[in-house]
Amino acid sequence: MSRFEKLSHVIWHCQYHIFWVPKYRYRILTGAVANEVYRCIQIYCGRLGCEIVELNVQPDHVHLLVKVPPKRSISEVLGAVKGRTAIRIFKQFSNLRKKPYWGNSFWAKGYCVDTVGMDAEMVRKYVKYQEQLEKQQEQLQF
Repeated sequence: MSRFEKLSHVIWHCQYHIFWVPKYRYRILTGAVANEVYRCIQIYCGRLGCEIVELNVQPDHVHLLVKVPPKRSISEVLGAVKGRTAIRIFKQFSNLRKKPYWGNSFWAKGYCVDTVGMDAEMVRKYVKYQEQLEKQQEQLQF
């Protein structure tokens, strides 16, 4: 089984580790709120064609390991996920909106994202091997 996904004109493996926090990093992601955040992230990622590899909702942050198709940008995915979960949380838990520190935002601005793939040493070896293979093929052609 290949680690690559397929679309009509592309074979891809775009996997990202994304991390973000609630506003002021309050430890609000517990109990029913955490369950709803978890559920919403799964739903909205699915609607965008993303595949969740791992999802962990901690009291003061969220870790998401996700495969994102190349037709989607990370900012598009996170904008939708953070925006829609915030709307859903404020709608379902209206008592949170009454707190003066939330304003109109549930999540802090921004996020941290890192690509996940082959390690650097493996890529270096692959590139080195490809160069040797090309040189051998050139010599055979002469």
